[in-house]
Amino acid sequence: MQLNKKEIFLLGGHDLEMIEIKKLLYKKKIQFIDKNLSWGAKLSDYHEIIVQSYYYHLIYGIELISDIPAPENYRIIDHHNQLSQLPSSLEQVAEILGIKLNRYQKLVAANDKGYIPEMIKNGATTDEIEKIRRSDRKSQGVTKSDEFLGIKSIHENCKIINNVAVIRSLTYKFSPITDRLFGKYNKLIIYTEKNLCYYGKGIIKLINQFQDNVKNNNAYYGGGENGFFGFADFTFSATDIQNKIIPQIIKLVEHE
Repeated sequence: MQLNKKEIFLLGGHDLEMIEIKKLLYKKKIQFIDKNLSWGAKLSDYHEIIVQSYYYHLIYGIELISDIPAPENYRIIDHHNQLSQLPSSLEQVAEILGIKLNRYQKLVAANDKGYIPEMIKNGATTDEIEKIRRSDRKSQGVTKSDEFLGIKSIHENCKIINNVAVIRSLTYKFSPITDRLFGKYNKLIIYTEKNLCYYGKGIIKLINQFQDNVKNNNAYYGGGENGFFGFADFTFSATDIQNKIIPQIIKLVEHE
């Protein structure tokens, strides 16, 4: 598909999928802007483009939280929250550009859509899974220090409460912990003083319980019924996270 030169793509938070999307756009010489944002990127991060939207035929926002009104020529590319039934963002961009993904790109899409189980379902080998997960962590900005602190968090700050593993993380990057614990727990909570994410069975119950947070764009989910559900930074105080939110989540998923 030949795109109009007036169309532009705005890139969201960096992970391996976003890096692969960037490569596709660059290869096809499609106009895009990448501000090297992290998870939780917002449409307002591209405010200067939105206020001049009349310069463009179409504006594609990739995994950007809609925190400001969008113009009529704005198109959302995402597969989280209410859009979790859609293909991965990489697959959506490939379709728009008329590109057929190769095996590696398909596995990157599977990883972002459904993590390791989805890669396994798509025939990924152990080496391929390790390579993609390692590359994904690096793309997210995970450092050697984060890797070390993730291991330390597992060994020193893990408690099992009603069959739910609860880990107080020493790093704000959770992937060094989740990757190392894959297959060991089917219910996992990782938290810091400013944020929290749950992984495992019972996601639908959390979506229903915290639907107001989802509507207000301070909660997110994806990966299917056994995926993840998390809160944006500082949605709750450190005290509320430990004394209210964690016990509430454990109670919600205890019979899953």
